[in-house]
Amino acid sequence: MRASSEISMAGTDGTTQTNPTARQGDADRTTRTDHTNETGETGDTDDMDDMDDMDDMDDTPVMYVQSSVAGAAKILVVGPMGVGKTTLIGTVSEIKPLSTEATMSQAGARLDTKVRPSKTTTTVALDFGRITLGGELVLYLFGTPGQQRFLPAWKDLARGALGALALVDTRDLEASFDAIGHLEDLDVPFSVAVNAFPDSKPHSEDDLRSALDLLPHTPLVICDAREHQSSVKALISLVSHLIETLTEAS
Repeated sequence: MRASSEISMAGTDGTTQTNPTARQGDADRTTRTDHTNETGETGDTDDMDDMDDMDDMDDTPVMYVQSSVAGAAKILVVGPMGVGKTTLIGTVSEIKPLSTEATMSQAGARLDTKVRPSKTTTTVALDFGRITLGGELVLYLFGTPGQQRFLPAWKDLARGALGALALVDTRDLEASFDAIGHLEDLDVPFSVAVNAFPDSKPHSEDDLRSALDLLPHTPLVICDAREHQSSVKALISLVSHLIETLTEAS
């Protein structure tokens, strides 16, 4: 699949971003210089102390955007609380994902939809990750909070988004109605990915489409948010749908 440079938007405000690879070579090289102090003695610069501090930091390698990238797109990952948004972004992200997980409290439990006892944390702001498809298109993934009380932040995250992947849990389809409805209200193109939990019962595609009231052209796929290849296929399905939509509109 070839990416179109026309789908190029990365910022949360919808502004077009330039390719950040121009200084990749400079960023990969660190030089150490000596200087002569006032007494004539030679010593390392202050940068040496900074480098020593960096050695103690997380040794996760920095992944720069590939020079072959021709376009970028902001993509939302939406769905109710506990549907697997944080898991999916963490599974596919080629950089260390940003997560704003917080411990669930009794105060929040009075407001939020009940979830399974095994879930003890929830996203309170956003999740963020990045994945490059085919070496040509980079997706900036923004995971939204699942609780209704965070809807204002949800709408802010939707600004500038080219499309959205709506995650669904068949064990509680009704919980997904609000997220899909918000996407329709905001006129954000989307595809649906059914996250296959171990205890999920199988359903036919026709039954799922009918239950979710999906339009015929809306993609519907089954995925496992814990598996990289499965999650990537769900994102590819969304991108293919967005490209077709843009092509038909032009």
